[in-house]
Amino acid sequence: MLNTFDFCSRELSNGEGLFYSALDADSEGEEGKFYVWREEELKMLLGADFDFAKDYYNINENGYWENGNYILMRSLSDEDLATKKNLPVEEIKKTAKRINEILMGERAKRTRPGLDDKILTSWNGLMLKGMVDSYVVTGHKPILETALKTATFLTETQRMEDGGLYHSFKNGKSTIIGFLEDYAFVIEGLLALFGATGDEQWIQEAVKLADYASSHFLNKDNGMFYFTSNLAPRNVAGKTEVQDNVIPSSNSAMARNLFYLGHLLERGDFLNMAETMLNNVQNGVARYPAGFSNWGILMMHYTYPFYELAISGEDAFDKLHQAEQHYNPNKLAVSCTKPSELPLLLNRFAPGKTLLYVCRNKACQVPTEEVAEALKQLN
Repeated sequence: MLNTFDFCSRELSNGEGLFYSALDADSEGEEGKFYVWREEELKMLLGADFDFAKDYYNINENGYWENGNYILMRSLSDEDLATKKNLPVEEIKKTAKRINEILMGERAKRTRPGLDDKILTSWNGLMLKGMVDSYVVTGHKPILETALKTATFLTETQRMEDGGLYHSFKNGKSTIIGFLEDYAFVIEGLLALFGATGDEQWIQEAVKLADYASSHFLNKDNGMFYFTSNLAPRNVAGKTEVQDNVIPSSNSAMARNLFYLGHLLERGDFLNMAETMLNNVQNGVARYPAGFSNWGILMMHYTYPFYELAISGEDAFDKLHQAEQHYNPNKLAVSCTKPSELPLLLNRFAPGKTLLYVCRNKACQVPTEEVAEALKQLN
C-alpha cells in the first residue's frame, strides 16, 4: 500500500497533490523496457544479494516475461519469506531495502517512458479516495497531507463559477465542463476525507456537488444520471453509464454517495434516489455480477444490517485507525474530536472521553470507550 503511494508520488505527481493521467507502456520502442531485468544484469548489480532477490522477486519461471527479461514480482510476504529462509523478518526488510536502492539507482539511468501530464478531475477523485483509505488503515501522515492538497485542488481550482466542476487541468488551465464521473469520484473522495478527519468542510463540499449533479445530470423520468451535464454542448450525447468496468460506473458511484450522504445527514431525498437507482439495475446485478460489482456493494447495504460507527472525542482518529484494522464493508465510519451538529455526530461528544457509537436505523447501542467492544457490536 505504501509502496503504491510512493510510486504514484514519484512517477505520477507534480509534487503538489495533483496526479497525472498515465505513463506509456514502452520506452525506446520496446514495451516494458524501463521496468524489466535480465538475470545476468541482476547478478552483476546485486552480487551476493542475488540469491535473496531470486526468491524475493521470483527470478524464475514465475517472473519470466519474454526475450530473456524478468518482471520483478512478489508472491510471498516478508513473514512467509522469513520462515522459508529461517531469517528474522527485520533482516528480510533490511536486505530488500538494500537491493531496491541499488535497482532504483540503476533504473534511473534508463530512458523513461512518456508521460501523459493532463490532470483529470475524476481520476484525482479516485486517487483521493484511495489515499484516504490508505491513511485510515496505515496512519501514514504523508498520505493524508497529500490527500488534503488533492482535495483542495479539486474543490477550488477545478470549480467553475456556477459551482460545478471542470474535467481537465493542464498547463495551469482548467477546461471542459465536468462529466458525471468527475462529481461521483470527487464526492466519494470527499466523503472518505470527512470520515477520516472530521473536518466538516469536506462533507459540505460533497453535498454541494451532489446537489449540483442532481440539478444538472439527473434524468427525472427514471431517476438515473446522464453522463453529461445539461450545460454541455448539444452535440454531446446524453448517455447513461451504468455498468461497472475497470473503474466503477459513474451511476453506481453516485448511488453509493447518495446512500452515504443520506445516512450522514438524514437526507431522505438522497436515500430515495439511491434506492431508485439500485432498483433500476437489480436485474443486471443478478444476471451479470462482475459488471455490476459496485452496485452489488450497495445492494449488500440493503440486504444485510448496515451500521454507522460514530467516534467522538480527543482520541477519535486513533480509535478509528484501530477499528479499521478489522474489515467490515457494511458500515459507514465517521470521527470527530469536537462537538458537531451533523445528525450522526450530534450530542455524541463527552469532554474527557472518546466514545464509539454503533448505530443502525438511527438507533444506537450503548456507547463504549473500547474499540474491541464496538467491533463486537458491529458483528
